[in-house]
Amino acid sequence: MDEALLRSLTPSVLGILVRRGADFAAAEDAVQDALVEAVRVWPDDQPRDPKAWLVTVAWRRFLDATRADTARRRREDLVDEEPAPGPAPAVDDTLQLYFLCAHPSLTPSSAVALTLRAVGGLTTRQIAQAYLVPEATMAQRISRAKRTISGIRFDRPGDVATVLRVLYLVFNEGYSGDVDLAAEAIRLTRQLAAAIDHPEVAGLLALMLLHHARRAARTAPDGSLVPLAEQDRSRWDTESIAEGVEILQAALARDRLGEFQAQAAIAALHADAPTAEETDWVQIVEWYDELARLTDSPVVRLNRAVAVGEADGPRAGLAALAALDESLPRHTAVAAYLHERDGDLTTAARLYAEAAQKAPNLAERDHLTRQAARLNARGTRR
Repeated sequence: MDEALLRSLTPSVLGILVRRGADFAAAEDAVQDALVEAVRVWPDDQPRDPKAWLVTVAWRRFLDATRADTARRRREDLVDEEPAPGPAPAVDDTLQLYFLCAHPSLTPSSAVALTLRAVGGLTTRQIAQAYLVPEATMAQRISRAKRTISGIRFDRPGDVATVLRVLYLVFNEGYSGDVDLAAEAIRLTRQLAAAIDHPEVAGLLALMLLHHARRAARTAPDGSLVPLAEQDRSRWDTESIAEGVEILQAALARDRLGEFQAQAAIAALHADAPTAEETDWVQIVEWYDELARLTDSPVVRLNRAVAVGEADGPRAGLAALAALDESLPRHTAVAAYLHERDGDLTTAARLYAEAAQKAPNLAERDHLTRQAARLNARGTRR
């Protein structure tokens, strides 16, 4: 079963159903049913045209559900519009669906969650981790969003800011998680940048390119994480870095600073340093100050504490960290790193072990476990 193929076809199939008159919530349910059926049937008999097969099955599921509710009579004429056998049209509806999910009747957070689930292909658990909320809370939020837009015609697409937030979260999941969505997020952001003259769209595209440029160096051959300071910078994609910096400079020149431009500026400073030791941490702290002003995000302040520790010493970083909630994701890992920098290896080893237990993915857990073991081994040799 080619799960990547199913994932890539989902937005187009969903878009076809919406264009044929299905409201989004019902269309999304029908497509999910079709995907389940594909998982059951395809291993023994994969169709010659997978997209057309999914469209046909999803449309039938939608019609079956429609006939069962009070709108049956109003929708009976849709039966005549069932897709004819043959290839389905090669139309990429993904970016349009992102805008449709950002419907004005939804709050921005609900619109983002719904889009990530229905179009981005992320699980409820992955979305909950991105939002720093329990999985049950996110499941309720997505269900409420579906109920809110049930039966609504999508003639008022949402705003750019919400779509950018969705693309950013999809990229982050693809970049650091178990599902590879980073390239798709970059592709859609390029489309958006070509269609809309907006400095924050450019800022997000620059940010993605600068982060993606380092991807090959982020893991060792055995799959283990390689921290930024230890990465082989010769493996960074210099063309992507140059493109990202050029896009960012053009956006900053418009003097309409936003959070994605500020994040891209931080990424550019990392990319510009020939070695980790030559990183301009003082300027990075200044950009984190701007980013904190723009977002008031606790995660930004957590990252700022690391930068302060590099610019002004680990004790200054620990002082900045002390002002933050210890329940923040990766707070313990940051504390471990700063304590190690300050020479307190016993405390650092204990905190690395604690952080490993809280890690959101296997690669990060293994990295933190190795860090704890390394420090414990140093203590034993003393």
